[in-house]
Amino acid sequence: MLDPTFGNGTIALMTFGIHILSKNIVLLYAVTVFFSCKNSLKEVQGLDATSFAPVSIAENINTKHTDSGRLTVILISPKMVNFTNREFPYYDFPEGIDLTLFDDNANKNRVISDQALLYEQTDLIDLRGNVVLTTSTNDTLFTEQLFFDQKKEWLFTNHPVKFRTKDYITNGNGFDSNRNFTNAQVLEVNGRIFIDE
Repeated sequence: MLDPTFGNGTIALMTFGIHILSKNIVLLYAVTVFFSCKNSLKEVQGLDATSFAPVSIAENINTKHTDSGRLTVILISPKMVNFTNREFPYYDFPEGIDLTLFDDNANKNRVISDQALLYEQTDLIDLRGNVVLTTSTNDTLFTEQLFFDQKKEWLFTNHPVKFRTKDYITNGNGFDSNRNFTNAQVLEVNGRIFIDE
């Protein structure tokens, strides 16, 4: 049986109570969101578009570097974007590079890739996409990503590689080498084809 004291007034009071409860929940949520923000107003104002924008953009680069009158490097790239204003500064070559390096005997080594990133603090170069490195002896490395540590003068990757020399083609997962390729090593070799010409 229905409780006779449970009438329209009680339903109206319950509806009013639910309405007040809903408003309190919304208010509590808004206060929580407002006070959970950790940035001060000055920090937020400091985040303008220029803090995310590059320092400079250069197009159609063709740079030659010499050392004691001897040509050492030729860098060609359609575009370079300078992000040295970041906490971890770097240069981005988003449309690829064509880099020619000359050793002390004027032997030419060439690197091309679809993109290159040069990290200023670590002196690490990250080559990405269709990376092809060809030495003066015509040894050629093919991979999707290759790192060059400028301080240690060391090349390395953990990506699949194909390394072609005059005698063989070696496939593997990873590569390590010094700058002159006198200590080149394909890691996790999964195939080798000897070339008989």
